This record gives sequence, C-alpha cells and structure tokens, in this order.
Amino acid sequence: MAFRYTGFTDEADSNFDAQIDVLKEVGWSAIELRGIDGTSVSDLDQTTWDSALAKLNDNGIQVVAFGGQIANWARPITGDFQKDIDELERCAPRMKAAGADMIRIMSYPNDEDTPLTNDAWRDEAVRRLSELATRAEDLGVILGHENCSGYGGIGPEQYLELKDAIDSPAFKLIFDTGNCSLHDNDREATWRYYEQCREEIMHVHIKCGLPGDDGAYRTCFPDEDPVQTRILSDLVARGYDGWLSIEPHIAAAVHLGREPEGDDARRIWIDYAHRIEQVAEAAAAT
Repeated sequence: MAFRYTGFTDEADSNFDAQIDVLKEVGWSAIELRGIDGTSVSDLDQTTWDSALAKLNDNGIQVVAFGGQIANWARPITGDFQKDIDELERCAPRMKAAGADMIRIMSYPNDEDTPLTNDAWRDEAVRRLSELATRAEDLGVILGHENCSGYGGIGPEQYLELKDAIDSPAFKLIFDTGNCSLHDNDREATWRYYEQCREEIMHVHIKCGLPGDDGAYRTCFPDEDPVQTRILSDLVARGYDGWLSIEPHIAAAVHLGREPEGDDARRIWIDYAHRIEQVAEAAAAT
C-alpha cells in the first residue's frame, strides 16, 4: 500500500505562491489549507478566497482539508459559540468548491480563569459539538477532531466519550502522531491514544517528538522518533488508505505566533517531507 502525502505548507512560508512552489519542489500535489498570506483560511474574504482557489486549480493542487479554528486552543469552552457556527457555515461551501470534505476542529479547552468542573466541561463540549455535527451533516462536510486542545485531547478515553455522546457520521478523528508525546513528555502516550482510537481514524497528521537532555519533548524529524514507524506500520497492516499530512512545528508553529522566516523554514519543510516519505515507505515494506 502506498501512502498519500500532503501538509500544512504555511509552516514553510506564509506567502501562498511560495507554498504552492514548495509543494511542487517535493513533488506533491495536495495541500491541507490553514494559513494563506498570513490569514487563516477560515477568515478570508470572498475575493481572496476565490483568488487562492484559482491558483490551486491552475497548479493542479488538490485541497485535502481545511485547518480550521473551531473549538481550538484559542476558543475556550466559555467562549462565544456563534463564532464556531459562523466559521462552519462560511467554510463549508468553500470546502465543497475546493473538493474537500473535512475541516480540522478541536474540542474546547477549559477556561483557565474560571474553569468548569470536568463534568460540566464535557457536557458543554458535547452540546456544542453535537450541534456543529448536525449542521455539518446538513452541509455535507465532516468535522475532523484532532487529538490536541480541548476535552477530547486529554486522552483516548475522553475522545471516545465525545464520539459516543455525539454519535454522528460527521464527527471523525484526525490523529496527530506527536501531540500526545509533546504534551505529556511521554512517547507511549502517543501510542496509547493511537491504540485505543485507531478504529476511528480518518486522517493523520505527522508531528514528531524527541526528549531533550532535560526530559522535556521537543519536535524533531520523523526518522528521529521511533513511534512514527510503529504507528505507520500498524496503519499499513490495518489497510489505512487516507493521507499523511506533515505539520513539522520545527521552524514554525503558526498557532504560537512563530511564523516561518527565511529559507530555513522552507529547507526544513522540504527535508521533513522527504524523510516522512522514507519512513513511511520503509514501514509499508515491512
């Protein structure tokens, strides 16, 4: 089985033309859209969106998914829910025009200043995500929940709680292969999440972590993190036929305000792309 490759090119360059160029340089023809010329794809005005889509079409670039902001690290459980509804309804027709059916979401971090109890946090996340899932079904798109920020990012049990409570074909799992290691400083946390939730995975983000001298995990390249081969080999064995989407977080981490700068970010992104191909192809051959 051959994997299919894509990635968040806004970590290579903020400029959208440069993002298209970097895809061409690595020989890929698919993109996971997040930042376009420094603006979230979810926040573009219609004219800018039309121009971006035309560039993608002219260059034969497929849109795999939108990297949205719904329920993400910046939108706590006590925040304005209408922002998420508006984003979904704004993005859905654009996704369909681009041939993409999935938007990346999270599941609402608790409020740091006035936190809800665990049960109240879960119940409100379920309420909001259930409404969004119903709307997504009607709009013909899928909410791809990433194991990152929010109730479902705590651990596999919490994600499965959400899945069972929401019970919608429009609520699926995007599994990030590095978030658990980086959040918990524990490579096995990534494997535990994967092992318990692998039946639910629709899409895979590749991020990698390696412990430093102080024991704290930092991002690294795919061939430096042995859990990547374990996961990819298991995906092969299970017949996974989705995408591997790279999100290196080495030279840039857009959500932290660390934008790509100069040629280093581009070179790192290209190197990362080639290394994930090597790791994935070796896993597929075993």
